[in-house]
Amino acid sequence: MRLNIRYILMAFMAMAFSVASQAQTDRQHVRQGNRLFRQGAYDKAEVEYMKALSKNENNTQATYNLGCSMMMQGKDSAAVVQFQQAGKAEPNKIRRAMAYHNIGVVMQQHQQYAQAIEAYKEALRNNPADNETRYNLELCKRQQKQNQQDQNSGGGEDKKDQNKDDQKKDQNKQNQKDQNKDKDQNQKDQQQDQSGQQQMSKENAQRLLDAAMQEEKRTQDRLQKAMQQPRRKILQKNW
Repeated sequence: MRLNIRYILMAFMAMAFSVASQAQTDRQHVRQGNRLFRQGAYDKAEVEYMKALSKNENNTQATYNLGCSMMMQGKDSAAVVQFQQAGKAEPNKIRRAMAYHNIGVVMQQHQQYAQAIEAYKEALRNNPADNETRYNLELCKRQQKQNQQDQNSGGGEDKKDQNKDDQKKDQNKQNQKDQNKDKDQNQKDQQQDQSGQQQMSKENAQRLLDAAMQEEKRTQDRLQKAMQQPRRKILQKNW
């Protein structure tokens, strides 16, 4: 009977040692991950945190730190998931505020200002004394307002550009009409010039013909007079 009790006690001790060993193991992975994180080996730290969670999925510290290691590697979407899980599961308000603060940082970097503002507000609900979160919240509100103004002004610029394009099209149409009108007028002017030139050519030709006939008549008159007068023989002496 004593032997059986001893075996039972040994079994309980073995189970307790196993549970303690398991709990210690996930904490060891977290500590190892923290060392790697401080060294800047974020990918290796991520592996250690995931090992810790495989041992104890309720380890909110491993969950939060896993989100931090992912964020440092640019895995923002995956990081937000880890922060959300840590924020919901973490009983400590200060740590919960840190998780929501990081969600706000990621959202703000991606210009998702509405989500960032809500995350910062949730962080301040858990830790009203966090001035850094309060600063980020005010900055995010200003960025959101500026972004909305830029979008509105951008729409106004698009409308102005459209109006300018319409005016340019109308001006081009008017210019085309004016060009066609000028072209028609030029053709008419050319036709008139050609007609005038033809008329002038006929008149000039007639004038030239009349002048030639008059000159011919004068020449004939001089010849007739010369034939009617007596001829004189003029002798030139040699010296």
